[in-house]
Amino acid sequence: MMQNPFLTSYATPHGTVPFQDIRLAHYEPALREGMRQEDEEIAGIVDNPAPATFENTLLALENSGQLLNRVTTVLFNLMSAETCDELDELAQQMMPELSEHGNNILLNERLFARIKEVYARKDGLGLTPEEAELLERTYDSFSRNGANLTDGEKQTFRSITTELSTLTLRFSQNHLKETNRYELCLTDPAQLKGLPDTAVEAAAQTAREKGREGWVITLQAPSYIPFMKYSECRDLRERLYRAYNTQCVHGDELDNCAIVTRIVNLRMQLAQLLGFADYADYVLRKRMAEDSAHVYRLLDQLLEAYTPAARRELEEVTRLARELEGEEFRLMPWDFSYYSQKLKNRKFCLDDEDLRPYFELGRVREGVFGLATRLYGITFRENREIPVYHPDVQAYEVFDADGSFLAVLYTDFYPRSGKRSGAWMTGYKEQWIERDGHNSRPHVSLTMNFTKPTPEKPALLTFGEVNTFLHEFGHALHGMFANTRFRSMSGTNVYWDFVELPSQIMENFAIEKDFLNTFARHYQTDEPIPQELVQRVVDASNFNVAVACLRQVSFGLLDMAWYTRREAFAGDVAAYEREAWQRAQLLPVVDGTCMSVQFGHIMSGGYAAGYYSYKWAEVLDADAFAVFKAKGIFDRGTAQLFRDTILSKGGTEHPMRLYRRFRGQEPTIEALLKRNGIIQ
Repeated sequence: MMQNPFLTSYATPHGTVPFQDIRLAHYEPALREGMRQEDEEIAGIVDNPAPATFENTLLALENSGQLLNRVTTVLFNLMSAETCDELDELAQQMMPELSEHGNNILLNERLFARIKEVYARKDGLGLTPEEAELLERTYDSFSRNGANLTDGEKQTFRSITTELSTLTLRFSQNHLKETNRYELCLTDPAQLKGLPDTAVEAAAQTAREKGREGWVITLQAPSYIPFMKYSECRDLRERLYRAYNTQCVHGDELDNCAIVTRIVNLRMQLAQLLGFADYADYVLRKRMAEDSAHVYRLLDQLLEAYTPAARRELEEVTRLARELEGEEFRLMPWDFSYYSQKLKNRKFCLDDEDLRPYFELGRVREGVFGLATRLYGITFRENREIPVYHPDVQAYEVFDADGSFLAVLYTDFYPRSGKRSGAWMTGYKEQWIERDGHNSRPHVSLTMNFTKPTPEKPALLTFGEVNTFLHEFGHALHGMFANTRFRSMSGTNVYWDFVELPSQIMENFAIEKDFLNTFARHYQTDEPIPQELVQRVVDASNFNVAVACLRQVSFGLLDMAWYTRREAFAGDVAAYEREAWQRAQLLPVVDGTCMSVQFGHIMSGGYAAGYYSYKWAEVLDADAFAVFKAKGIFDRGTAQLFRDTILSKGGTEHPMRLYRRFRGQEPTIEALLKRNGIIQ
């Protein structure tokens, strides 16, 4: 029988995951062996007759569970990037056991007693700042996960967390299946009216892949977004809009309404069991925002500042639509992208399709990598010997300015049926420093859903996709520059409302001429992007920025409405949603639509009571990028300071302390308002 690759050292470059050797049958035995080994390691800690010390308790706990971590990392990453029904079924089967295993550690009274023993003596132990932070985090993690509860309460805690682990998995699986099963099949060329060639070619390619005649539009972003933006067939736009916004509400096996209700009620129950008023109160104690009042203050500030401008933007789009369609025309949600694009073209002579030829994916990648080289001196070299999990994936070795090995970076750019929608950065291995001083470097992955190449054209990105690349690459830099002693605090293991600063600051470069000029060349003629086109990109950078802001605020309001509840929810999910975000809605609400049932960020992801983080981080990134603007956007000194004070530090210090060290002051909202043209 073939050896289980999880159970041996990886004989691959840099110890990367040997994807080519891993089979479905390997996961369950490796998971069970990982749990067994970790149980043994925990027993070794609690049975140690010596008094509890930082080394024999905290450090031993930090270093435990490495096999289980290795297996679960691959399993859950592939469930997002390259899953199948069998993998989904395995995860559903194992989640209750994995949850129970985690609870057995966090609720182990003897283990917590040793942690408390060290914690009580923390001031006299002479700990380094990182050691003190690890002790604080560990103690806090146990207490926030039920370690101080009574035996009966611990049983309730176990029951809640086990059920939540299963429900959140089912939520995301249902959404992926619902996305994959919808197809808008077009057979009449008249139905393609208005679509750019890239969208038509992509739809034809999708039809061929699915064995269909004609053209197929799906609910994946590279298919859905261009259709809503360019299709002249209003009835088809409406049909596609309704399909997209009624996912998981059809009363069938993929309906998520009951799951949403159960998730939010269980999270409320969990928080109150632990002594918090509501789930937001529980979450925000460990965020920069600190409490719900600060979150609502930010959302209210944004509503007050951006609503007048958003209404003006909406009125301008409506005016154009009525000019083209007649005074009786009523602008509906499936119309907004279409007429916005026409207005953008009229005001700035700028269409996303004008830009695509200059944003060939290979060139964009060179531009983004080149930006990192210019800022930080790091370089990238593809290594085809590093195993990958799908032929679309490329693996790079990343080297620091001094030539030393820094990280492995995987890139996975195109949509496919086994891959969830959206874009994200993750890791297959964290960074940490061994006892002997060896710096064990990270393996980072960028996963996106960009416009695919067709037989006629290479992958040509929209400007929005270029922004997405920069955003996720910012997360990757945060992971690759990690330089902390402990794995649990390295890279992106920071407060959730700080994690978006490194990603969002990179988006600022997208409208910098000096950056665009480094890579944007026509994929056929090799001509550089015309400067007047670059200027139009800059001029249009704040187009409908207030509408976009209110959209993000609406998601933040919805998130907070679900997680500031102090009584169980038993109502209609869609009706509750409409009430929750009403203040930030500009367009008519369409009956039957619902966001909550597909809002993976706050239901199955890490943004429950945390979606405000995107706007919070936008305040930070606007304020921080002002330093780059003042010193020069490619200034190595500024970049090095950002790396040293923020990117390499992970969660070793409070993020506001790190931010002040970089910026010299706390952030204000003014920089964002100025960047967006809301104030002068």
